[in-house]
Amino acid sequence: MTDARPTIRLQRGADARLRRGHPWVFSNEVAMTAEAKAIAPGTIVRVEAEGGGKGGEPLCCAYFNPHSLIALRRLDDDADRTIDAGFLAERLATALGWRERLFDAPYYRLVHAEADGLPGLVVDRFGDVVVAQANTAGMERLEPALLEALGQVLDPAAVVLRNDTSVRGLEGLPSEVRLAAGTVPASPTVAEGGALFPLDPLGGQKTGWFFDHRDNRAFVARLAAGARVLDLYCHTGGFGVQCAVAGAARVDLVDRAAPALQIAARAAELSGVADRVTTRKADAFAALEHLIKTGESYDVVVCDPPAFAKSKKDVGGAARAYRKLARLAAQVTAPDGVLLLASCSFHMDPASFAQQTARGVGESGRTARILRRAGAGPDHPIHPQLPESAYLKCEVMALD
Repeated sequence: MTDARPTIRLQRGADARLRRGHPWVFSNEVAMTAEAKAIAPGTIVRVEAEGGGKGGEPLCCAYFNPHSLIALRRLDDDADRTIDAGFLAERLATALGWRERLFDAPYYRLVHAEADGLPGLVVDRFGDVVVAQANTAGMERLEPALLEALGQVLDPAAVVLRNDTSVRGLEGLPSEVRLAAGTVPASPTVAEGGALFPLDPLGGQKTGWFFDHRDNRAFVARLAAGARVLDLYCHTGGFGVQCAVAGAARVDLVDRAAPALQIAARAAELSGVADRVTTRKADAFAALEHLIKTGESYDVVVCDPPAFAKSKKDVGGAARAYRKLARLAAQVTAPDGVLLLASCSFHMDPASFAQQTARGVGESGRTARILRRAGAGPDHPIHPQLPESAYLKCEVMALD
């Protein structure tokens, strides 16, 4: 029993969703007393139902932020469960067990927040290097215990904290990137699809690599033998370089970020396909319009842009952008070619994204069949009560 743990009561009737297994409680569902408001953000609390004055039924333990819209994030059904390195190690071991059943090599997302029972935490594993993101005040306060638990379960050579996401600002947290434990090996790489990609865990985007598109990259690579491939928003060349390794005749990588293109070019060298891969610094829309004017086409076109909708107010503009992207990309896709369109905007729901891509392709004058409609890989599990956590949408079409 943890007598010193603060208690948070819910408003009358606000416990129904929590009882069904939802991992969050919103601030307007909490009895926000003066005592509750004074609790430090990230404090672990005992959560009780409204109890008519004498004390309510215990529901769970959670960490609490009185200043956040999501006030409570469930940690365990036992309201008095000790939350320490042992607890975190248990959750990490469970997550690890599933990844080891799914993958042959230690390159994957090890922890995907609520779906792995560790709300607000992301952990990506790159062999002996672990990169973690604590996106909430609760996970921030658990950092020492997390580092201890990672050491117990994985014994990594290095743990990097990439606590520089924009969502940390919603929790009142600062942005930081630092080496928290160990030493990053010289010239670390990510191995995927027969290709090797340089890894920059301290300076790269997000955690240094996007594991979520693993299966989508493999699917497109299988269709790329002998093909001319255009990889727009290529970042470090995940799609395009793997297509080259799979036998593509020519791969053109396009991105606005010169540092990402430099890494992509190095990946092509490491993977033995530099002679068939070119890089170009350009805006994707401008590049497509130029290709349309010059009449150039590709057998495989990949469009995996950054989030067009970063908030709900952006959805209308994002919908128009996805539609335009589909229309232009379809015009440079050769007959009997393949077009991949993706969205990582969780504010853009799958039905709306599918509608916009279909309209864009139709406006190009092309007909299509959908070969694949998918999301992230299985190392990015979805919490059944959080459909919004299914952020990634990917469609692969065969065009006439």
